[in-house]
Amino acid sequence: MKIEIWSDVMCPFCYIGKRNFETALEQFSNKNGIEVEWKSFQLDPSLPEVQDSNYTDYLMVSKGLGRPQVEGMLNNVTQMAKGVGLEYDFDRAVMVNSFKAHRVLQLAKMRGLGDAAEERLFRAFFTEGRNIADDETLLELGKEAGLNETEIRSSLSDERYSDMVRQDIQEARAIGVTGVPFFVFNRKYAVSGAQPPQAFLQTLEKAYAEWREANPEIKIEVTKGQSCSIDGVCD
Repeated sequence: MKIEIWSDVMCPFCYIGKRNFETALEQFSNKNGIEVEWKSFQLDPSLPEVQDSNYTDYLMVSKGLGRPQVEGMLNNVTQMAKGVGLEYDFDRAVMVNSFKAHRVLQLAKMRGLGDAAEERLFRAFFTEGRNIADDETLLELGKEAGLNETEIRSSLSDERYSDMVRQDIQEARAIGVTGVPFFVFNRKYAVSGAQPPQAFLQTLEKAYAEWREANPEIKIEVTKGQSCSIDGVCD
């Protein structure tokens, strides 16, 4: 059963939601029957590729809030992150456009490394203060996630990766996604936001039970005889 996750690597609740979802998945008895696909989403496509403000100042302007209120909000989120084992450092966060990062994430998804790339980019942005709009930084982070250097460079220049990012975003709008993280289970149920693990687990169990009923496991009774295997062994 497929679970699609719309996310932006600059969204603090997306990283927390990822951890809570992972906790639920570890507790789920049929986790080997789950396929996870990460989808691109941009919370603010207007951000420049070159930093012109820090996280606090950005929120003050974009949300129209005072500094004490914003600092209180960020402190609360930092404590929430600690509760799931994450270290956030908003003072180091480099506020830049995430579109290039999503191009690399599209490549990672094609290579079966979507989760690894999401994890590496989240940590780079929220913990390490890395610039996720810088080509050489993305090249390094992509390689650390297991991607090929030549392919990473291609993802940053080939427009088909941009088209894939836009397609994910358009798809999100079509199904009514207005914020992230947004988890869609078998295109029937959804969990919005960084919900606790139990909320994910309950939806997992419900969605999987229905999916399994519609897609019963095929069990064949086999009478064995001499044969050749795919590794070339015949006996």
